[in-house]
Amino acid sequence: MPARARLARSIARAETFAPSWRPSRSELHPRAWLARFSPTRRSLAVGCSLTAVALGGYLIARETSLFSIDQIQVRGGSHSVAAQVRQSLASLVGKPLVGLDGSAVLQKVDALPTVVTASYDRDFPHTLRITVVPERAAAVLRRGPDSWLVSTRGRVMEHLTSTAVPRLPRIWISTRTPVRTGAEVTAAGAATAAHAIGLAGAFAARVDSASYTDGSLVFHLRSGLELLLGDAGDIKLKAAVASRVLALLPLGSTFVDVSIPGRPVSSTGSQPSLQPASSSRG
Repeated sequence: MPARARLARSIARAETFAPSWRPSRSELHPRAWLARFSPTRRSLAVGCSLTAVALGGYLIARETSLFSIDQIQVRGGSHSVAAQVRQSLASLVGKPLVGLDGSAVLQKVDALPTVVTASYDRDFPHTLRITVVPERAAAVLRRGPDSWLVSTRGRVMEHLTSTAVPRLPRIWISTRTPVRTGAEVTAAGAATAAHAIGLAGAFAARVDSASYTDGSLVFHLRSGLELLLGDAGDIKLKAAVASRVLALLPLGSTFVDVSIPGRPVSSTGSQPSLQPASSSRG
């Protein structure tokens, strides 16, 4: 078949299957296309009405007692911590859940000396739920006759009365060191000792007092032994090694050195104590 004949047949087939509709110039105009997709006046009126209803409902819920707070639930802390949280947020009772200033709520709770961090949730219609991560008490901070509860982060949690004698390790500081509830201990050695006690885990129950002086950490055990830990690193490992070594000590031992966990050393000789002198053990 000649080439021209094959070309003519191909063109004829293409014209057969070509779409019969071709857009006119008016249909290709941008305004015509926009008119197809733009909302009608009726749809605009319905949308505006729904928006107005939603906004009105929000304002009503915000200004009336329809969703007012009548209960504050606290999760994650002890009964005393929960009581402190509820007391700090007492002014919110009767206020609407809608429009609640969450940042102000968290600021009040986080400011409590017994709370590390907090989050909140609205439980409609009348409950505000607060979830807290509480501070964990590590030791009793002693300054002369005064004492405070200090957390594993070195934060002063509360001032203790003279009758309060929690069975926690003691950390002694100078009588000239300022202490403020809610703030971290200003004495660097005391903060380090508190953090080390927290890392010691169950072994901390055997510690009577702790001190950190000139880069050396010492646990004074309730048995009378001194546990030398060296620097403040690897406390968990050193405490685990000390637990095993103490069970094998000969009678008359006075101190154990686990500053190098792989080579613990014990002795029956005298070891200079790093604990500050005091007239009371608290």
